[in-house]
Amino acid sequence: MSSYLKLTKSKRKWTPVACDKGELRAGSEDSIYRALALRCLELPVKEFLQQGLEKDLPDKPGVMEALLSNQKDEDKHDLGFQYVVDAHGSVERYEREAKNILKVWLESPEHPILKAAILERSVFFVLLPFYRFNGDIGIRSLSQDISRDEICHVAQHGMVAHDLGLKQPEHLNKLRKATVAWVMDGLGNHENDYLDKDFWMNQSDSLYHRGKAEGLKDTQRSRMPSFFETSNVNLPSYG
Repeated sequence: MSSYLKLTKSKRKWTPVACDKGELRAGSEDSIYRALALRCLELPVKEFLQQGLEKDLPDKPGVMEALLSNQKDEDKHDLGFQYVVDAHGSVERYEREAKNILKVWLESPEHPILKAAILERSVFFVLLPFYRFNGDIGIRSLSQDISRDEICHVAQHGMVAHDLGLKQPEHLNKLRKATVAWVMDGLGNHENDYLDKDFWMNQSDSLYHRGKAEGLKDTQRSRMPSFFETSNVNLPSYG
């Protein structure tokens, strides 16, 4: 079985559920709302994958199946984030500014699979831990389920980019950095790393250049809510 197929088959089936509004970590609220505004990037990633399907792909088993499966995941992610916004609301200014960021990503001329890979690896892989460390129960649960999907996405889209011989241009490096900086602009210098802007910028830098971020190793520890202390509304649905 090819690496593409192994990753696709390793996915866990889950369904987004509506959630209640809980308490966010004090000091994170502004950046949480900025990050939620960037949910507008979920469906464009699906479009990037569709554009990739219409181009030459590596001649390896499971590539097309992987991209089609990942497109379906983006629909789930978008729905899950919409449930969060339904509970927490949104900030109109940030919604407008996020659309401008989306426009720049859409207009960038690079290969769509490369854009998806960089977005997921060095932007989404920063926002998801940020949610898990600072969000309420509903946000933490959603971010953990999305993270499982994104682990497969990052690996598969990175393999496609590698097999096609695509190089990371400096333009996309600057764009991912500006995107993360905009989200974390709601933070400042703080003794708590998870509320410190520079900490999150450094994690994005490391993920972009090295594909890993030691500062996020604590995300390996599960933070799923216990069923006996959580409203059924906020519990994820699997299968």
